[in-house]
Amino acid sequence: MSLSAVHSMVSSLKSCQTDIGTGMDIITNLALDLVESQEGEENSDLKKLEDMMVDCARLDREINCVDEVVHHITTEARHQQYPEALFALSDRVRDQYTEAMSRLSDAELQNHDKVVSFKESIRSSIKQANSNTAEDTEEELDEDIAVTQSQVNFICPLTQVEMKNPVKNRKCCHYYDQEAALSMIKTKHDNRKKFRCPKVGCSNTDVRKEDLILDTMMKRMIQKKQNSKT
Repeated sequence: MSLSAVHSMVSSLKSCQTDIGTGMDIITNLALDLVESQEGEENSDLKKLEDMMVDCARLDREINCVDEVVHHITTEARHQQYPEALFALSDRVRDQYTEAMSRLSDAELQNHDKVVSFKESIRSSIKQANSNTAEDTEEELDEDIAVTQSQVNFICPLTQVEMKNPVKNRKCCHYYDQEAALSMIKTKHDNRKKFRCPKVGCSNTDVRKEDLILDTMMKRMIQKKQNSKT
């Protein structure tokens, strides 16, 4: 088997990650629907959905691990004599993959960006549902819920238009549209500069990709508002 064939197989495997991400978004939406229908009550079904999210995160990390191991070993193989280097390729990939996966802990899976987003969205949805049931005022909601209830906060500070895929900066808790924020981060980093949070008065001078968490709950609110206009 040629190295190009190996990379083609890994590329096909990587394409599955898009489906995994879509599946995780569907699970999150199902969980939010469940919270709304149960009026903020937690139940065993939510735990099952959370376990499904972790399973998806594990599969996502496994694919990343395969990609990293294959890239590392095939890079080395290019500098070695053929065909001897290829004879041991499969065994080396298997051994390094097994070693790498043995170091992957459940705690790391809990830090997967979509798992973090899932937990934050469910926690916020439960708190909002309970607050609505108790007829609490908006001032009694925590900041992230209060933000989502104001139309002006649906506006991305970068594009000045309504967000499509809102992401929350876990450092400063400000929101941006995902595509705009990632594009700005890349542009700044390509020029060896840091991306400062565009929110007026924010002291966060270094916004990073890993700081951004997709806020599924806010996305649903934006979609509901848009649907109400049609």
